[in-house]
Amino acid sequence: MYRIVKKRSLNPTVSLMEIEAPLIAKKAEPGQFIIFRAKEDSERVPLTIADFDREKGTVTIIYQIVGGSTMELDTLSEGDSLHDFVGPLGRPSEVDGLKKVAVIGGGVGCAIAYPIAKKLKGLGCEVHSIVGFRNKELVILEDEFRSASSELRIMTDDGSYGTKGLVTNALEQLINEGNQYDEVIAIGPLIMMKFVCLLTKKYNIKTIVSMNPIMIDGTGMCGGCRLTVGGETKFACVDGPDFDGHLVDFDEAMHRGTMYKEFETHAREASCELLNKEVQ
Repeated sequence: MYRIVKKRSLNPTVSLMEIEAPLIAKKAEPGQFIIFRAKEDSERVPLTIADFDREKGTVTIIYQIVGGSTMELDTLSEGDSLHDFVGPLGRPSEVDGLKKVAVIGGGVGCAIAYPIAKKLKGLGCEVHSIVGFRNKELVILEDEFRSASSELRIMTDDGSYGTKGLVTNALEQLINEGNQYDEVIAIGPLIMMKFVCLLTKKYNIKTIVSMNPIMIDGTGMCGGCRLTVGGETKFACVDGPDFDGHLVDFDEAMHRGTMYKEFETHAREASCELLNKEVQ
């Protein structure tokens, strides 16, 4: 069992948990993920490692409460335990040798982008971070990104915080100001990553994206997380989750991502009904 040592809300739909998992913390690197089950009869859910502390033996996850499984996870409190917590899985982000990088996070994808920015800064890299949200209420990890970045641009769709606009607006502005990046790392909604890649391709800047398709076992056996990258089939759980964004077939990935939308809606409704009965 994996004890929850800390839990806090980051915004109305996103929460953070610090989990006691010393063996995972010992090996974890930015870009990798875990698979958890909240309870014995829960489904397996992958989440990227948002942070880790090798001395304390803890791993931090950040999750958005959008479906039945994350609603079930959010019913647990500090002192409770997760039934399963497996990892680290996937390939760590490759950051060695980079001197200047733009790290872009969109929404809850910032939870994945932050540990990479932190790692890059620790290696002496100049980090420019761009984070995007729908509005001020949804902003997360602002202080953490400031500490890991020499430049931070916050973008909101409605202009309620930072600058109104898209992360691509901020990135193009930084490029036009003369910044020459060894690499752009973009993590967030598929549509955001697609348009970041279209922009960076125009400027011939290598771009890495983190893909989070449907995943079941996390070992490459089920094939659920398959993607087309450079015309070849890849599995996000063992070949990724990081890929060359200029080679990813985003349209296919977005189509596959909607396949279980109706099922997820029913699962969320069922969880709501169950929680309501428990409260009563």
